[in-house]
Amino acid sequence: MKILLNNNDLNEALYGVSNLGFVPTMGSLHKGHISLIKKSLRSCNKTIVSIFVNPTQFNSKKDYKSYPKNYQKDLLILNKLNIDYLFLPKISTVYDKKKTEIKLSNKDKILCAKYRKGHFEGVIDIMDRLTDKIKPKKIFMGEKDYQQLYLVNNYLKKKYRTKIISCKTIRDRNKVAFSSRNLLLKKNHLLTASKLAKDLILFKKKIKAKKIEKKLLVDKKKDLIRSYNVDIEYFDLRKISNLKTSNRIKNSKLFISYYLNNVRLIDNF
Repeated sequence: MKILLNNNDLNEALYGVSNLGFVPTMGSLHKGHISLIKKSLRSCNKTIVSIFVNPTQFNSKKDYKSYPKNYQKDLLILNKLNIDYLFLPKISTVYDKKKTEIKLSNKDKILCAKYRKGHFEGVIDIMDRLTDKIKPKKIFMGEKDYQQLYLVNNYLKKKYRTKIISCKTIRDRNKVAFSSRNLLLKKNHLLTASKLAKDLILFKKKIKAKKIEKKLLVDKKKDLIRSYNVDIEYFDLRKISNLKTSNRIKNSKLFISYYLNNVRLIDNF
């Protein structure tokens, strides 16, 4: 594994490389990240992973500073996976040029975008910058952050030949989706997250064949708050193709954002 620290390292290492797979991360690697990396290793000639905690996508300095970091463990994982390149840039390396200001349309200001002002503008900007520098053939992204996947894909496909590869959410044996933020939770909170995830998986199966009235989702949201003592930001059923509200489970997903011990978690089923 070759560690690349700046743009010169990057350009020199990637010169002439074709069929390059790229896995963007903010570190604190878990089994979800590992599944993306393995998919890239299987389908591309070379694989590059980036670790960069992007300040512009955080809504508060406190959240940015408290984001879990474990570079030594990450390096051990990446060495074991035998990736080709690790891009480990500084802020000045990534934000070395002015870019077009990113603006979300009103129809996209839903779900996380409604509650995290500026978050996806920061995400899209960093993905634009990294894609421009790395020029991968494929980018591997997980479905757990489905709105992120959707928005980044819609933006990048207009500018680059790069293809976004959507990868299924990886869950632990208790059905909790792997997330770096899980490191901020205690065992009892992870148990609550597990029960909530199992509840929603069962709920989705029960309503699979039904036309879903809005009241059903409102009542289910109240039930989740009461049963698990969580603060829910949103609980929506939306189409996977365009994230518009839906009244059927087919070709749709249940999206939820909630707080456990002041840690914000997102998921979809």
